[in-house]
Amino acid sequence: MATSKAKSAKKSAAKKTTSSKSAKVKGATSKAKTTVKTTSAKTAKKPKVVAKEVIAEPVEEKPKIMSEKAHPVKEFFARKGDPTENILTIFKDTKIIGALIGEIIGTGLITAVALTLGLFNPLYLIFAYIGIIAAVHALSGAHLNPIITAGMMASRRVSAIRGVLYFIAQILGAWFGFMIVNGFYNAGVASGNINAESVALPALASADSVVAATEGFSFFWPITMIEFIGAIIIAFFYARATNYRRGVFTFAAIAASGIFLAMLFAVVMCNTFLGIGDNIFIMNPAAGLMYGLLPASAEGFDALMGALMPMLVTYVIFPVIGGVIGFYLSDIAAKLRGEKLVA
Repeated sequence: MATSKAKSAKKSAAKKTTSSKSAKVKGATSKAKTTVKTTSAKTAKKPKVVAKEVIAEPVEEKPKIMSEKAHPVKEFFARKGDPTENILTIFKDTKIIGALIGEIIGTGLITAVALTLGLFNPLYLIFAYIGIIAAVHALSGAHLNPIITAGMMASRRVSAIRGVLYFIAQILGAWFGFMIVNGFYNAGVASGNINAESVALPALASADSVVAATEGFSFFWPITMIEFIGAIIIAFFYARATNYRRGVFTFAAIAASGIFLAMLFAVVMCNTFLGIGDNIFIMNPAAGLMYGLLPASAEGFDALMGALMPMLVTYVIFPVIGGVIGFYLSDIAAKLRGEKLVA
């Protein structure tokens, strides 16, 4: 019995030692596996770090900077407005309808103010212009003048289709403003309360029909240059005001100050240096069409065109060219200073 117990004890001890050895071997193998895994993981991570460092190097930035410096003219004439806006996409959003309504109302109010207050009172006009521009600014940008729209189109701040639609809206607005004021005026004349000879709506005088101090002298080019220089001033101030669109009052004050300065320049030139007291400047082609071009009449078509062509040159063509020049002068100065051209 004692012998059998001893043998069984030896067998159990041998089993324990065998199991402990196998456990040690398993532990060693598992450690070896984990060591291999960690080693492989470490070796696998090294290439990723190297790859990230290679990608992070700004290799492609140098050619872009060189291309911008190599093509300053291309950048100057680059489109600054919405690049997706064209004749197919502009009417997909109702915002354009609101913008056109704003241009009609604003231009109509400006025409009515000019008819009632008169252009020889620029101090009154500046307050009216500040209010109108601030009210319409959020709707359309408050162009309210083909001079501004032409400059915005030439500097590629607005698309061609938007510019054409603004032209139409401005002409309609000027027509509405003229019709409203003229309706009240005719009602007063018909009632007999006012005398048409003593009270008359201000109308543009033709450059050729202005009575000169020296017989035979034509004021065509002096008046045309007044319109031209005034348009440059108005467009330059508006282009500079576009940098302050977030501050509506600041934007309106700068834009209206340009109109005030142009009108003041015209008044001084006409009264002091040319000796003309008639209303011979307007600096708004849309209002000019209502003031002098559309009401014009003549015996025949040839006579009518002969009377209209000088007025078209003076009150439409040269002011539009002046508007383009004013925007270009502003953009050139801003570009030389390093400013970013904004829409």
